[in-house]
Amino acid sequence: MSTLLHGQEATSAWVACWSHLLPAGCSVLDLACGHGRHMHHFAGLGHAVIGVDRNPDAIAAVSRLGETICADIENGPWPLVGRKFGGVIVTNYLWRPLWPHVLQSLGPNGVLIYETFSAGNETVGKPSRPDFLLNPAELLSACKDLRVVAFEEGFLDRPERFVQRIVAVCETGSAQTPARYPLIS
Repeated sequence: MSTLLHGQEATSAWVACWSHLLPAGCSVLDLACGHGRHMHHFAGLGHAVIGVDRNPDAIAAVSRLGETICADIENGPWPLVGRKFGGVIVTNYLWRPLWPHVLQSLGPNGVLIYETFSAGNETVGKPSRPDFLLNPAELLSACKDLRVVAFEEGFLDRPERFVQRIVAVCETGSAQTPARYPLIS
């Protein structure tokens, strides 16, 4: 049985489900991209992709897909100051001090798709440290200034894990004209 490296797994079902909300042809930031499973997904949908990860081998493996930045975003400066994206994707990663940077990276009508581990995961595996587990409804609090389109938190069984996930939009425009966010039926 071969072991997949971070980012070689299939596209997250949550990410795939909500990809249709991103503006056509927009640039997409895959934060902590690993070996680029979501970069592959969005490049395949015609988006310009930007991947950031601290692992130079992972970055080298996905450099053909789009722009890549090898950076330790937990201990170094934010490498994307002033840049805006139509989509920001974060999965299986949490570093709370980055929240302001992540949210400021959303362009007008930009879509945040975020999915990571939450409290309770310590009972079934790793990560198990509270620093790497979201508190109940924490993503909702972090996205309080965005339009939340979808939110879930709970237990998934394949593989066993506790997660929180959110889709939120940095809305611009008139409050008189509600935006249409097509749901998956």
